[in-house]
Amino acid sequence: MLMPLGRIGLLAFFCLGLSGPTAYALTNEDCLMCHANMEPRLDASVFSQSAHGGLNCQDCHENIQDVPHQTQLKLVRCGNCHTQEFAEYQLGVHGKALANGTKDVPSCASCHGTHDIFPKSDVRSKVNPLNLPGVCSGCHASQEITRRHPLPSPEFIESYQKSVHGQGVLKSGLVVAAVCSDCHGGHRILPASDPASLVNPKNIPKTCSKCHAGIFRDFTRSAHGEAWRAGKSYGPVCTTCHTAHSISSPRTAAFHGGIAEECGGCHVDRTPSYRDTFHGQATSLGLIRAATCPDCHTAHLNLPKENPHSSINPKNLPGTCGRCHGQVSKGFIQYDPHPDPKDKSKNAVVFYTYTFMNWLLLGVFAFFGLHSALWIQRSLVASVRGEFPRLDKEGPWVRRFSQTNRMTHLVIVISFLLLAATGLPLKFHYTPWAKVVEAIFGGIEVTRYLHKLFAVVTFGYAITHVSYLVYRIYKKGELNLLYGPFSLTPRPKDALDLLANLRWFLYMGPRPKLGRWTYWEKFDYFAVFWGIPIIGGSGLMLWFPGFFTKFLPGWVLNVAMIVHSEEALMAIGFIFLFHFFHTHLRPESFPLDTVIFTGSMPLERLKEERPEEYELLVKKGELERLIVPAPSNSLLRASRIFGFVALTVGLCLIWAILITAVLHMLAL
Repeated sequence: MLMPLGRIGLLAFFCLGLSGPTAYALTNEDCLMCHANMEPRLDASVFSQSAHGGLNCQDCHENIQDVPHQTQLKLVRCGNCHTQEFAEYQLGVHGKALANGTKDVPSCASCHGTHDIFPKSDVRSKVNPLNLPGVCSGCHASQEITRRHPLPSPEFIESYQKSVHGQGVLKSGLVVAAVCSDCHGGHRILPASDPASLVNPKNIPKTCSKCHAGIFRDFTRSAHGEAWRAGKSYGPVCTTCHTAHSISSPRTAAFHGGIAEECGGCHVDRTPSYRDTFHGQATSLGLIRAATCPDCHTAHLNLPKENPHSSINPKNLPGTCGRCHGQVSKGFIQYDPHPDPKDKSKNAVVFYTYTFMNWLLLGVFAFFGLHSALWIQRSLVASVRGEFPRLDKEGPWVRRFSQTNRMTHLVIVISFLLLAATGLPLKFHYTPWAKVVEAIFGGIEVTRYLHKLFAVVTFGYAITHVSYLVYRIYKKGELNLLYGPFSLTPRPKDALDLLANLRWFLYMGPRPKLGRWTYWEKFDYFAVFWGIPIIGGSGLMLWFPGFFTKFLPGWVLNVAMIVHSEEALMAIGFIFLFHFFHTHLRPESFPLDTVIFTGSMPLERLKEERPEEYELLVKKGELERLIVPAPSNSLLRASRIFGFVALTVGLCLIWAILITAVLHMLAL
């Protein structure tokens, strides 16, 4: 708008301070003429489009009539027009702090701007949802300001920025995602401890319901909602489970894996029993498909079992379980997702199975632990005394195992190690090393596949071996496989050898004259025969629960879980502790016995370690046909490499188990 030249010159003269203060009725054009080039600068086009564009400067800047007035700016009183908002501001933490003379307190302009104030719906507005997080973080993310004032930690801002709400606004540009004012209010911002605060626990569900109306409806009907409505301090609200600022998507692996611990914060008696099941073990290792608390109890409409609308009411369990397992039988829903094997009143069969397996584990480990300890000390003394003769490896070699035996053992070693490495992390899911092992294999989805694959391999070699024995016994008439000194069938002499060995351990007699198979080798062999049906059978039940519960009650799965877990632990512990010692780590054969890999051993060693077998072979004239060339260097090298790798893997796993057991006992 053009003005007379004399007026322009006079105004410029005053604004440049070349004349003394003069009272003058200023217009917007007067102000814009100066403040377009002077501090505070004012963009006329922005101001004209703002919410206050139709006002005169003096509507906000009261009594500004003196020119120049750089040092005479008056306080802008927004409350003159925005009465209700200003009253709410004064009741909030910001207004009270300002009234108490606190510095660095946000005023109206701090949040809304000065001359660039736009409606909240306008993306140019500082309080538009897309911009508000940045405005609030101007104070609440400042380390300098938070040091001077008792503000929330800057970590809260960082948490919000990474949360599902923050990502929705800042990354996706969703104006419907919650920002600071949606939860804390716009002007009357109160601390969470204030009963009138929107983020006080008694008000949080209603605050969240502004966006999550359907969830709020379910929550108010739930057991949690009833406790909240009754004002119970233990009644969880939204932030109890989802937190306040670091709210993550419930579809993420991290959220899914943490649900049990989150619910366990209140339901401390239920979390351990859940973790003992496959569901609990798998979720702690990151299997998103495994059921957690809300999958069975629902996330927000959780009701007591007795309520006919409850998802865990017996009438509704087929549908609840069926969401993951498809159509389920009446037997299936008898499975207990929160078993307590130490509580006889819950299920006597589960209780006695658990008790028996623990005593069996303790008995086997106690016997062979003592056996190995006595053997170690006796062998060390014998080595020092020179009781073990130096054996000549340059002489004739004797075939001990056929090609079929060696290949079978090779398959057993590989499958057993992989079954152990993929199964142990589930049992010890709560340990850091279990998660490391899972990561090495590529995660629980991969380890589940490998575990099942090598379970099939185990069934394969077991069936093949039994079929081969049946063929040799019944078709070829080799009855010597069932009895006699060359049979793996236990005989009275095995008991005598055990007693003689114990006498030797205690310096009370000579070493026994051992034959083709020792008593500890026969124990190893038959452990496979009872281990595969027990471990494999229980594993099949857990693999195909729907099939087996068509004709068996669901609690059989609880029994199968105990049997599979404890029997596998016993097998792993026995192999990696006692079998490794008996075969490889005792002083007589340390550090590795390659016989099973090469299939042969020096004749001198056969005479020393298996005198009964040697004498029988000589007596029957069968020794000559067993003489073979010494194994090649390449075969010996390959045998040692494979053997040491297998030993290392097994010893690392058993060491992790033992450390875990020790730490567990110390924590009790």
